[in-house]
Amino acid sequence: MGVHEGGCLCGAMRYATSAEPLRVHICFCRFCQRATGSNAMVEPLFERPAHTVIHGSPATFSLASGGSGKQIKISFCNSCGTKLFQEFERFPTIVGVYAGTFDDPNWFDRSPVNTKYMFLEAAQEGTIIPAGFNTFHESHTLKDGTPAIPEIYDEPYVIKRR
Repeated sequence: MGVHEGGCLCGAMRYATSAEPLRVHICFCRFCQRATGSNAMVEPLFERPAHTVIHGSPATFSLASGGSGKQIKISFCNSCGTKLFQEFERFPTIVGVYAGTFDDPNWFDRSPVNTKYMFLEAAQEGTIIPAGFNTFHESHTLKDGTPAIPEIYDEPYVIKRR
């Protein structure tokens, strides 16, 4: 498997992961859109021991999730502001990494076996959802923690808002 590193724009912060992701979330919620400045966040999730800061000390920002009300702690570079990873009060053993900050953001699998598309209700106009993946109009878990029932499209699905 090996170690996969990543970091911020200015190089002051570096991290490493030493395992395959448990799963990958592609999230279209408004939080993820604002956090990335894009239409979605690609977020591989790791057990906390598999993720290590190897250089620098991140600044953090915490806020309550609009869905669960639980705290999300975002770690970012204090110099350039690049968001690197986040931790979740609701899932205390998990770290989610902003995939674009890996040195090679394509190193991990994004197949239907391990990837979920979430919060399609907030996805931007024209977003294309590939066929064969577990998708969720909101979160993949209900507020009580039980799994939500996925929808799987037989062909690519285009988000239409107009």
